[in-house]
Amino acid sequence: MSYIGIDLGTTNSLVAVFNDAGPRIIPNALGERLTPSVVGLADDRKSLLVGRAARMRLVRHPDLTVARFKRLMGTDRKLWLGRTEYTATELSAMVLRSLKQDAEAYLGHAVDTAVITVPAYFNGIQRQATKDAAEIAGLRVDRLINDPTAAALAAGVRDRDDESRFVVLDLGGGTFDVSILEMFDGVMEVRASSGDARLGGEDFTEAIARDLAQTAGLKWDGLNDHNRAMILAVADEIKHKLASADQASVTAMVAGQQLDFVLDQPRVAAMTAHLMTRLRRPIDTCLNDSNTAIEDIDRVILVGGATRMPEIRSLAAKLFRRLPDRSVDPDEAIALGAAVQAGLIARHEALDDVVMTDVAPFSLGIDTSTEIKGRQIPNRFSPIIERNTILPASRSQYFNTVSDQQTEIRIVICQGESPFSSENIKLAEIKVPVPRGPKGKEMIEVRFSYDVSGLLAVAVTILSTKEVIQDVVENLASAMTPAEKARRLKALDAIALHPRDQAENQALIETLRHQFEMHLGDDRQYIQTLLSEFELVLASQDPKAIAATRDRIAKIMDQIAASYAR
Repeated sequence: MSYIGIDLGTTNSLVAVFNDAGPRIIPNALGERLTPSVVGLADDRKSLLVGRAARMRLVRHPDLTVARFKRLMGTDRKLWLGRTEYTATELSAMVLRSLKQDAEAYLGHAVDTAVITVPAYFNGIQRQATKDAAEIAGLRVDRLINDPTAAALAAGVRDRDDESRFVVLDLGGGTFDVSILEMFDGVMEVRASSGDARLGGEDFTEAIARDLAQTAGLKWDGLNDHNRAMILAVADEIKHKLASADQASVTAMVAGQQLDFVLDQPRVAAMTAHLMTRLRRPIDTCLNDSNTAIEDIDRVILVGGATRMPEIRSLAAKLFRRLPDRSVDPDEAIALGAAVQAGLIARHEALDDVVMTDVAPFSLGIDTSTEIKGRQIPNRFSPIIERNTILPASRSQYFNTVSDQQTEIRIVICQGESPFSSENIKLAEIKVPVPRGPKGKEMIEVRFSYDVSGLLAVAVTILSTKEVIQDVVENLASAMTPAEKARRLKALDAIALHPRDQAENQALIETLRHQFEMHLGDDRQYIQTLLSEFELVLASQDPKAIAATRDRIAKIMDQIAASYAR
């Protein structure tokens, strides 16, 4: 059985494997380590594009391209790809299937099992949706592992002899996670986790884009998909440039106008101040839950491409009074950690002395009522497994009927921290029949078992009859039945994934078309000439000539990009 580790990200995804040399990132068909989490249809509206080629079409073909769908995992919301609607689960399956094929091409054999990372703050419904996506892609999920825990594994395996307490700040494209871990004698123990599932690098990009639009006299909400995608692309480019410069400028055609966009770091810091405030809350919660003082932190590890923003590095340095550890690549740490976890499951001898523990990022409980002065007060959340309980965990509590002649107890399973059940996330519901009798006579035991993948099983025992009702979490509204998974797998198979041996050609074509739109004047005409030249050599169907021309044009495009970066 072959195990791989996958970081299924909002912006980019990666796949890795653990071998005798340690964890290794597997390159995709283009030889790149990061695969953009973007899915699109080629011009024939039949061939499926995943990765860079799809991302390059976001601006020109927003109706044929979908990105940033990870935030919709576990919801019923549909996204259009051409004339067909897909859920985020199905779109994620397309990305996972592409990564699976990359792994099989690299390893030279079939791959059927994976460890997949998820944000620590993904709820049970989102985790189940991730597993469903993997199964549609033809992968069995042996373990779901929290993103910051995976990053800690990647860092800890290299320094397993150290004894230290460190914090992982993971700011990905769509989510923010914080974990505090302690390492000693090869044991890595998660002390606490917190986060914000609706805060990521994409929010910073959008904040910059909105400001750019306003400066250019454009109304953000009034822009069509094409122009909005253009400004988001400009904002993303500026954000990346400001990671290593004090000021950045980009010229682009938006809404029929040639616009010069210029921003500096102070301006970006001002427009994203509200997002920086949101970053502080999970950090404070994590420190409080783990009973850790700032001075007790030995290392600060930044994970996720968004942590390259200067304001994020500055926040980490000021808050923890030390420079962040740069020993782990922020883009690759999570995938490498997933590969380490895969190696642990496969019992690789190089990891014999490594032990990893994790915690529940949320409290799990049920909706109850409480009696005060003879009145039943509903909508009370009763936790059964508290947040940051070491996993795996099994806990139970007893509950009784609240009215005379009651014949049923309705159990609503919730996840969250609010004292009011309605403000937490509803995961599942079950109706338990009980014998009639006076209120308070009939009792049930509700047991929660929460595993290291963050998936919940529930068992309810009716004490008077000893009847046990279990696995109620299987009734999640978002969980797909085997028949539904088979139907979606068949539908996915009907879409031809763009051939791997043509991926480099397709990616270069999309790069040239994108750069033609982004540039003006002589550079634009030159790019047009290069595109025509490449299309001509493609028509020759000569593999050697195609490869040589592709490499030469790619180098030219790199030089053009470098000149604009200066």
